[in-house]
Amino acid sequence: MTLTSCMTMTKSIFGIQDAKPISDSTMADYAGHFKIPIQDNYTLDTTYAKFLFSLDTTQYKQQIKNHYQPLQALYFDKNGQLLKFYINCYAGGFPTLKWNRNGILNTFLPQDQAPVDSILNLDKQVIFLKSTDKSSLTDIYNYDYTVFIYWNQFMKRHSKHLIKEIRKNCKLADNKTVKIIYVNNDNFFAYFYKNNGW
Repeated sequence: MTLTSCMTMTKSIFGIQDAKPISDSTMADYAGHFKIPIQDNYTLDTTYAKFLFSLDTTQYKQQIKNHYQPLQALYFDKNGQLLKFYINCYAGGFPTLKWNRNGILNTFLPQDQAPVDSILNLDKQVIFLKSTDKSSLTDIYNYDYTVFIYWNQFMKRHSKHLIKEIRKNCKLADNKTVKIIYVNNDNFFAYFYKNNGW
C-alpha cells in the first residue's frame, strides 16, 4: 500500500497519469488544446510494438527501448533517413522535462540528444500510423524534413512542452521546408498496459 501510494505521488509530481483509451472525438479535443491541425494528427497502431519486439534483442535492445518511449521527436530527411532523435528518458529535468537542455534545440538541425539508429526509416514509420480523418501522408516526401512528435494525454504537461519546443525549433529552418506530423499514442499504451499488466 505504501509503495502504491508513493508511486501515485511520484507520478502526480511528474505530471503523469495512467494511460487510458480515448475515442477519436476525445483525441480531437486534446489535439485542439495543443493546436494540432486535425489533418496532421495520427494515432500509433499497436502493430508498432510487434515490429519493435520482432527485432533481435541481443543486437537492438537499447534501440527498442528508445523507440518504445511515450514522448518522442524524430527528424527525417527527404531520403527517409532518421537524422535526429529526442525521447523523454534523455531529456532530464524535474519535475518538468527539459527538452532544450543546454540549448540543443536552438539551431536547425538541432544538436544530438538520443542516439540515432537505423531500425526505423521514414517509410517504416508511416506504416504504423493511422489517421483520424483518413488523410494521406504521401506529401511528406515533398518536404526537406519531416518531424514526427509522439504525444499523449497521460503525460499532458510534458507533451505540451515537447510540442512547443519542437515547433520553435522547426521555425529556425530558414529556407528548408519542414512538415510536422503529430502522433498520439494514448490508445497504444493503454492497450499494452491492459494486456501486459504494466
